[in-house]
Amino acid sequence: MTIDAIAEIIRTHGAGRPDAVALEVDGASVTFAELDRRSSKAAQALRAAGVGRGDRVAFIGKNGAEWFEVAFGLAKLGAVNVSVNWRLAPAEMAQIIDDARAEVVIVGPELVNHVEKVEPDLERVHTVVAIGGHERWPGYEAWIGAQPADDPGELSSGDDIAFQLYTSGTTGLPKGVMLTNDNFFKGVTGISDQWRLTDDSVNLAMMPMFHIAGAGWAMAGLYHGCRTVVMRDIDPARILELIPACGVTNAFMVPAVIQFLLMTPGVESTDFSSLRTIVYGASPITDHVLVKGIDTFGCEFIQVYGLTETTGAITQLDGVDHDPEHRPHLLRSCGRPYPWVEMRAVDATGEDVPVGEVGELWTRSHQNMAGYWNNPGATAEAVTSDGWFRTGDAGYIDAEGFVYLHDRVKDMIVSGGENVYPAEVENVLMKHPAVDDVAVIGVPDDRWGEAVKAIVVLAPDTAVDEDGIEAELIAFARESLAGYKLPKSVDVTDVLPRNPSGKLLKRELREPYWVGVERRVG
Repeated sequence: MTIDAIAEIIRTHGAGRPDAVALEVDGASVTFAELDRRSSKAAQALRAAGVGRGDRVAFIGKNGAEWFEVAFGLAKLGAVNVSVNWRLAPAEMAQIIDDARAEVVIVGPELVNHVEKVEPDLERVHTVVAIGGHERWPGYEAWIGAQPADDPGELSSGDDIAFQLYTSGTTGLPKGVMLTNDNFFKGVTGISDQWRLTDDSVNLAMMPMFHIAGAGWAMAGLYHGCRTVVMRDIDPARILELIPACGVTNAFMVPAVIQFLLMTPGVESTDFSSLRTIVYGASPITDHVLVKGIDTFGCEFIQVYGLTETTGAITQLDGVDHDPEHRPHLLRSCGRPYPWVEMRAVDATGEDVPVGEVGELWTRSHQNMAGYWNNPGATAEAVTSDGWFRTGDAGYIDAEGFVYLHDRVKDMIVSGGENVYPAEVENVLMKHPAVDDVAVIGVPDDRWGEAVKAIVVLAPDTAVDEDGIEAELIAFARESLAGYKLPKSVDVTDVLPRNPSGKLLKRELREPYWVGVERRVG
């Protein structure tokens, strides 16, 4: 099977396995032939709206068949899918749409109000299409329904950008990570084998498609012709229903979802016999949750580590390495690099540190992004001249090649699998008149892995007292930030620790909360 571009997934299976089910969404089945036909209609509608090779189109919506139709439709034009994080505040969405230079936006029914709020600011956008209909904008069904189901026939090369996924930067402004067809497909056969995906797999896709964990996982399954069960939202009770009802064999979950499932009524009586493999990653997991999960689900557990910039997973702790009885220390590892992935731990000068010593983790493989969109400076900072990507994560590699994550070189917080950059939250909180100084850190959280905590110095003569400042600041931040970025708690202090040059000593602030926690990054 030769599939080396996103469009070729649906072209190949649409022709070769037309009657096989590609997607199960809300109880409805979509065959590969139907998905092929509807994605061609979407491509024609996009082309009629002026979209061509290399153009960016923004999709703001929860998981559904429409995301796949648009993704494959764009691929058939050689255009680029920009899936926007629907958890963001409207202004944050507008910034991404503007940065991507998108002229067409497709929005789901739950997010229409967000786009309406920023519509005047979307100066480049000439077409907004509403899934479910809208009084002013074209409705998605009518929009694609008016078009012929003819494949535009554009062919893509390995170097062509397929997806542009946005990840927050340390300055608080999101960066567009450009991922090529080669990023996805040069190693997709190997990675799908590692994840135990076959053409008879039933693949559960629950992660949002604006994440590499969502889009990458779904595309890896569809590459093999898997039946993909799509969830619009992560609903633990619904997951417990779908696994036996659909015969789910493979799933990707973040640790928080595993923990939620273990606490959901009925988990003890759910039939998990169809499950072969659960792949997990993106945030820390406790030994207790992991061991209980293995016992409860009764399938192979595989841990992965990766980033958007590496097109997802680059290391894997295999099922056989999950051995709490004989090798419990390995549960703290995120596994070994894939055979096609190089990894190093380096010091501040870029020289390799000795085996077992902590350094910044660097990686090099065909999975490394093409760069940050329209941001050569950030690309140069992240990728060396000889192709090594600086992950910003600190860790070490032992004598057997197992990678252990230790801490972050950057200050990024991972809460429930979502990246939160303190600078972005701090910039918002500093606008409140009661705040004289602020530091935002991540602290351990049993449910989310990390929780966002703000430590503030109150302004002199502020009208807000210490008892009311937490609720006040969280409500204030909610106007500008996505919910997952909001502080879960606020502490008040007299002064924040800084070095002589004025830089906040974040490590000093974090340390009391992380005493006794071995692994500080997912």
